[in-house]
Amino acid sequence: MQGVTTPRPAGYISRAPDASGMKVHDVTADAEEFTCNAYLVTGDTPTLVDAGTMPGVETVVAEFVDDLDRVVLTHQHSDHVGELDAVVDAFDADVYAYADHPLRTHELADSETVTMGAEAFDVVYTPGHADDHVSLVGETSLFSGDVVVYNDGAFDDGSFGRTDMPGQSRERLIESLETLLDRLPASVGAMYAGHGDPFYADEESVRDVVERALSRAERREPKY
Repeated sequence: MQGVTTPRPAGYISRAPDASGMKVHDVTADAEEFTCNAYLVTGDTPTLVDAGTMPGVETVVAEFVDDLDRVVLTHQHSDHVGELDAVVDAFDADVYAYADHPLRTHELADSETVTMGAEAFDVVYTPGHADDHVSLVGETSLFSGDVVVYNDGAFDDGSFGRTDMPGQSRERLIESLETLLDRLPASVGAMYAGHGDPFYADEESVRDVVERALSRAERREPKY
């Protein structure tokens, strides 16, 4: 669980698709309960990144696609998997996850490649906020889960997942951010995080945001 979230416009949808034709829709944008951002990635392989906790999320997904091939979990905190059963029941989708789950059909491993939408993503194991946390790094987009977010109430332009709860580790999270930077292509221009707003590169790059989050995490001060 990340903590404070930043309000978004109702029915938020990401801006124009990239050159591959992939679009990203935040299907939990209208949630009234605490939830992660659940992202529907459209294209040849329709994919939901995390399921969130918003009742009826499967109905929102169905507004965009007739079929959902897979759900890819960044990690299994309750705000990311609360509606997973409902999504799987509605679409009979496969479930990709790093750690075991009763609905998992595919085990994710570090350095594996997984297709989402119309793009191949590198699975990067990024623990610290959660032991089973992965980030998904493509040529144009990063799905960072909770390891790094753009804004979350603690910081407005580069924040990191909380590490003050049992089983979490600031040191492991710092190492994960370093690993993520090592494996982040310069071509990545969009970051879709588990909480807060998406970030689109303009005057600053996605790398700038991750580096700023790392520098703040390295202070080893309480986040909230």
